[in-house]
Amino acid sequence: MKIWFRFGKKNRLRYVSHLDLQRFMQRALNRTELPIAWSQGFNPHPVMSFASALAMGWTSDYEILEVKMAQDVSVDEAIQAMASALPPDLPVLEARVTNDKSPAPMALLQAADYILRLEGESAPAIAGAIGPYLAEEHVIAMRKTKTGEKEADIRAMTYGLAADPTEPGRFTARLALTERATLKPDLLVRTLAQRAGASEPEDLRVHRVCLLATDASGQFAPLMEFAHA
Repeated sequence: MKIWFRFGKKNRLRYVSHLDLQRFMQRALNRTELPIAWSQGFNPHPVMSFASALAMGWTSDYEILEVKMAQDVSVDEAIQAMASALPPDLPVLEARVTNDKSPAPMALLQAADYILRLEGESAPAIAGAIGPYLAEEHVIAMRKTKTGEKEADIRAMTYGLAADPTEPGRFTARLALTERATLKPDLLVRTLAQRAGASEPEDLRVHRVCLLATDASGQFAPLMEFAHA
């Protein structure tokens, strides 16, 4: 069996890198008494994987860690054990059991919801660029990939985008997040600023609200709902 843990990453740990987070989770699992499955070879480690790497500087309420178990364990026991091994700034928010044949969360991931907070005088101009941006069929920008920078149609990777009328500088966005097509919030904001003829914001805070997959009808749904025992 496998267990998906949904956890958060709070502001105090926002500058912890993904690699450090991996090591942290391995040590936390070692401190629990859960029947964790271990890899084979010269350097055994817990069999675990993340749905998505969270960029340094970002915070989140919806990170998913999949851990393989060597024998069955209850969800309540798993949550209690992990919560005891992790600090308050990495809260365990939910857990679900899946079977060994279920796809990994990374394989199901399609998009993510974000809250973006922009600081600086350019925030209103960037907000004003949202309407014209959404009205476009295509918006081409240079996107970083593993092999260098390449042109990409980021409009096709923007599933939702809106400015909060009650809180200046606050935006909500639903952006593609797959192995083949990912739109990062900083590239989106930079593109909006360029289109508005404005400077980039003095500070951009990114908070991940939800990781999403698509159901049989093609509708987005929270990724944890796809964990099936």
